[in-house]
Amino acid sequence: TMQSSGHRFRDVEHHPLLAENDNYDSSSSEADMAERVWFIRDGCGMVCAIMTWLLVVYADFVVTFVMLLPSKDFWYSVINGVLFNCLAVLALSSHLRTMLTDPGAVPKGNATKEYMDNLQLKPGEVIYKCPKCCSIKPERAHHCSICKRCIRKMDHHCPWVNNCVGEKNQRFFVLFTMYIALISAHALILCGFQFFSCVRGQWTECSDFSPPVTVILMIFLCLEGFLFLTFTAVMFGTQIHSICNDETEIERLKSEKPTWERRLRWEGMKSVFGGQPSLLWINPFAGFRIRRLLLRGKKGGPEFSV
Repeated sequence: TMQSSGHRFRDVEHHPLLAENDNYDSSSSEADMAERVWFIRDGCGMVCAIMTWLLVVYADFVVTFVMLLPSKDFWYSVINGVLFNCLAVLALSSHLRTMLTDPGAVPKGNATKEYMDNLQLKPGEVIYKCPKCCSIKPERAHHCSICKRCIRKMDHHCPWVNNCVGEKNQRFFVLFTMYIALISAHALILCGFQFFSCVRGQWTECSDFSPPVTVILMIFLCLEGFLFLTFTAVMFGTQIHSICNDETEIERLKSEKPTWERRLRWEGMKSVFGGQPSLLWINPFAGFRIRRLLLRGKKGGPEFSV
């Protein structure tokens, strides 16, 4: 039976058993799921993710070996080298957490007769079933054609992190865009100082590389830094705006009228980043358990999306 989206959302929202049990999976327990690794086997996404890492490594190489190590100012090199490399590690760690974290996928095939009986639906009560992954779709969930799953509070699918941005990994994606924007701005500032230093010193002692090679490497770094800074700064601002408005990008583009009670701006931030404001908000390692990556699931090892 089909109803309007408003009725369908209302039915899902006010059904208590659906909210409590929408993590049901007939083949895996919650403990088994925690021991498995989430990874999307998408060719385009994997290429983009590798490119992201290579571009960050390239920027680190130019900053460290072309600009900082040849510098005669010891403390200038140490302070900027430590700062840039720390930001790069945080950026790549945030990228990994975004890519390898389940974004909030609804279990495939949970729309079984047994599960429907557990919901104890009243006569005439309607819930929405996704015909593509055969799952009961909770409120604000959307189906991703690349992940082939329904994702809770799906914001968008980002090929640069080879994953959807959803309920469970949005914090890491926000941190990824923030740290990439910071290292891009830092690289551009260092390039400006380096060009000034090289012009003033006749390009003789500003780098261990020849002047043409130095210029080419720095020009590419400037282009990369400008493009990444523009893209990630805009994306960071968009994500913060969406979190404060308690509205995903898909909901905004579709102009969906909210059928849920929107959180206040501060409550939205706390729900995404977890708890009261602290340094943990900007720490991509918060909540990380190395044991989850080392342990293998008893049934088939690490889980990969299909």
